[in-house]
Amino acid sequence: MGKIIIDRERCKGCQLCLETCPKKIIRLSEGFNEKGYHFALCDDSGECTACTLCGRICPDLAIEVYK
Repeated sequence: MGKIIIDRERCKGCQLCLETCPKKIIRLSEGFNEKGYHFALCDDSGECTACTLCGRICPDLAIEVYK
């Protein structure tokens, strides 16, 4: 199992991680960060396989993945 940590203040809501996640456990928040973006959230990190695709595709380096 993996664990996804998303820095909500660095996230610009580009949705690349949402499209890349094979388990589809990442979504956009309904709230906003300080910059006014809907930031990404991980719904269920228990389903995460720690493939790191989300972290590698993030242009803002806002995602860390741990095994």
